[in-house]
Amino acid sequence: MKAYSISRYSKEDKLQLIEMAEPNLRDNEILVQIYASSVNQLDSKLKSGEFKLILPYKLPLVLGHDLSGIVTRVGSKVTKFKVGDEVYSRTADFHIGTFAEYIAIAEKDVALKPKNISFEEAASIPLVALTACQAFVARAHLKKGQKVFFQAGSGGVGTIAIQLAKHLGATVATTTSAKNADLVKSLGADLVIDYKTQDFENVLKDYDLVLNSQDQKTLEKSLNVLKRGGKVISISGPPTPVFAKEFDLPWYVKLATKLLSRKIRAKAKKLNVDYEFLFMKANGEQLAQIATLIEQNEIRPIIDKVFPFEQTNEAIAYVESGRARGKVVIKVK
Repeated sequence: MKAYSISRYSKEDKLQLIEMAEPNLRDNEILVQIYASSVNQLDSKLKSGEFKLILPYKLPLVLGHDLSGIVTRVGSKVTKFKVGDEVYSRTADFHIGTFAEYIAIAEKDVALKPKNISFEEAASIPLVALTACQAFVARAHLKKGQKVFFQAGSGGVGTIAIQLAKHLGATVATTTSAKNADLVKSLGADLVIDYKTQDFENVLKDYDLVLNSQDQKTLEKSLNVLKRGGKVISISGPPTPVFAKEFDLPWYVKLATKLLSRKIRAKAKKLNVDYEFLFMKANGEQLAQIATLIEQNEIRPIIDKVFPFEQTNEAIAYVESGRARGKVVIKVK
């Protein structure tokens, strides 16, 4: 099969198109012929080596976390899926590799593809929807009437997060450019802040939850818009000792997370708010729940561009440019 891989960490290097054997199948895995994948910021962070401390992959490495496709083989202990099923998934860490024609995935990380959307649309969903779901539902227990803020409402996570937060009954504030204001309003955003002309810190007050996806400066400002007892969940760092313990990382990584997050944890404590770092996990059951919401038209995928498999490097470059509205998809088959 064909796949795109890296042989060293680099911001500048392009992925290499290689030929490799189809994956071997374990008893609890299904083999999926990939029809589409999508590009996430996580792929760029792995490529550059930014996450090598907390995700020590062996190189060479086939990148890609999201997929949709058709099951072609099943392991002897698989019970939920059969050959011919249309599925979608965010692969588990250390089992990634969706910039390829085939992949073996643990049954527990897979769900049936929503029936009312295309393979390309389905591939755009898993990582960003699981991120929003795990932040809002599993971590923050977001309730009807609460107020949530997150940056980049027109981005991959943002376009899904708006819809999920509104489904949960929350009031949503977000930032975007003026040209994308209509898009985020159409998804349900209640308050849209033009980040080029307004500072959200001067607009927002007494919010219950912030989902942070940007830099340290933005994260620190986000603490100031929370009410006492509020929570900020960051998907861009810094990681915390709680995260390091949860993922059973080595002692030196636990020490590093303690040092890296010390400033933000201290400021959060001073303001009587909570800070958490979220590194989302693969979860087939949650994807099945998300599929139901999609089939009920509660959530719809937002895609900016679809690139052919041969232009995988161009797709990654486009995401890295920061211009994408919604998700960027790679059509593999």
